[in-house]
Amino acid sequence: MIRPEAKAQLLRWREALAGAFMVAVGLWWLLGPGRLLIFPAAALIVAGGALIWIGVQRARFRNAGEGPGSVRVDEGQITYFGPLTGGAVALQELSQLTLDKGLFPAHWRLRQPGHPELLIPINAEGADALFDAFATLSGLRTERMLSALQTKGKHPIVIWQRDPSANAQISLH
Repeated sequence: MIRPEAKAQLLRWREALAGAFMVAVGLWWLLGPGRLLIFPAAALIVAGGALIWIGVQRARFRNAGEGPGSVRVDEGQITYFGPLTGGAVALQELSQLTLDKGLFPAHWRLRQPGHPELLIPINAEGADALFDAFATLSGLRTERMLSALQTKGKHPIVIWQRDPSANAQISLH
């Protein structure tokens, strides 16, 4: 009934569309019957606006998910099951996140001390779950990550790096 391309775009922008619907219903309630629903309408408009903001960010991050391998994020651990490589990285121990656009397709390069680097294609199945995982990294600038995905260059871009002093132990003596 719906073309596959149109369905894919609707799914990509689903949160933003739901937020727009919430704002429309909130405005309808606000302008509707005698201002009876003014407080629920205001809450719905604010929540819808927040959902639009988050939905636009997620839509910019999402890809078709038709690339090689599969990504799974579970309890603070990112696992990649690829056709040739794979591995796992704990988010708590991640030291650097890089977007390597020199590879085709572009890959996320995750570094964890003492382990080999984990390379994840940006279009791997389930890679959209990485948005929420990366958002938990302290000091990550989401807009920088999203704009790096849109750039056309072929060089690696460091998106986030752990502050070396964050892991330093404070000595009492």
